[in-house]
Amino acid sequence: MTRSAGFPAFITVTAAYWAFMLTDGALRMLVLLHFHTLGFSPVQLAYLFVLYEIAGVVTNLSAGWLAARFGLTSTLYAGLSLQIVALLALAQLDPAWGMTASVVFVMVVQGLSGVAKDLAKMSSKSAIKVLAPSEGGGLFQWVAVLTGSKNAVKGAGFLAGALLLAVFGFVPSVLSMAAVLSVILALVIAYMPDGLPVGRKDAKFAEVLSKNRNINWLSCARLFLFGARDVWFVVGIPIYFYSVLSDGSAEGNRAAFFLIGTFMAVWTILYGLVQSGTPRILKATTRTHGQLLRQAKWWVGALAIVPASLAALVLMAPDASPALTSAIVIGLLVFGAIFAVNSALHSFLILSFTDAKRVTLDVGFYYMSNAAGRLVGTVLSGMSYQFGGLALCLGVAAAMIAVSGLATSQLRSAQTD
Repeated sequence: MTRSAGFPAFITVTAAYWAFMLTDGALRMLVLLHFHTLGFSPVQLAYLFVLYEIAGVVTNLSAGWLAARFGLTSTLYAGLSLQIVALLALAQLDPAWGMTASVVFVMVVQGLSGVAKDLAKMSSKSAIKVLAPSEGGGLFQWVAVLTGSKNAVKGAGFLAGALLLAVFGFVPSVLSMAAVLSVILALVIAYMPDGLPVGRKDAKFAEVLSKNRNINWLSCARLFLFGARDVWFVVGIPIYFYSVLSDGSAEGNRAAFFLIGTFMAVWTILYGLVQSGTPRILKATTRTHGQLLRQAKWWVGALAIVPASLAALVLMAPDASPALTSAIVIGLLVFGAIFAVNSALHSFLILSFTDAKRVTLDVGFYYMSNAAGRLVGTVLSGMSYQFGGLALCLGVAAAMIAVSGLATSQLRSAQTD
């Protein structure tokens, strides 16, 4: 990867983002599995994450302006700090409150965590536009490394969360993550190098709405792309695997937690590794902007085939046999690899379509669409699994990818090839 004067700041921002995403992945797995064992239905489990995603929509709209106004380091520190507060709050959960009160409390805390996540993400992604070298495909390489490594770390967080829950229980796990993240925040504040924008006083909130045609269509494509992932990823596949792997005993639950966490971790790590390698896969350093844009249109079409095929397979073999489970695992890993290429192309395109002055505003708007897609996918995940099982989750995913493809087809190269 090409070095530049901003490389030390890039490393520091990336390390902070890694620490955040490790706790984010672990927290999601802890909440999902802990409340499933308490008897929550798929729809109720989806509710636990709804405010998290709503917060992401609102936060990304405002975070771009906040970063433009107060600087990227301020929003990065705020994101890490709010995650620590959310973890400490979640440790106060008391089962004696009852199901309704517990759902409301966790929704609110997850909402706070959603604000934290998108402040940290927007800060990290926007920093790449400012810090990356412009020559030799540097922008694509740096954004692929940040995004890919983040997802690999989040995958490790899924496994860590499942293991922490199985070994230590819910509250000790949450408190330990808060302690580790507090140390990371202190180190980042102490050693953050120069290189990130400090903000501009004339930034206006009205600027968050993009007038760039490409950014608007890309944001639409992103919404449906990530909705298509989360419609099976958030609730559908973990609960399906739990139904297949656990016999309901304490020992069976622990084994199921480990296997589910392992799958989620492997899937996300594979996703991250492919993202990081996408510039090499696509030979990005030798491709023009227009050629990479055409690649984005081709890869989204390839992605739609996978969930459609898996949905048909589940419908034709309704019994959860080991052969079917193995086929689903392999198919979803293929989905993850192709999805990673699509995601990496999107992350490059948003930064290539914007300019340095508007980068936090356009990235915030784009990730608002990303969060909206996760919100739609989360709600549909619980509903689809409740009413049609895994087959419906996968069928809805295929339909959403088709819509993402239509939006991607509207993109036009901003550069002359």
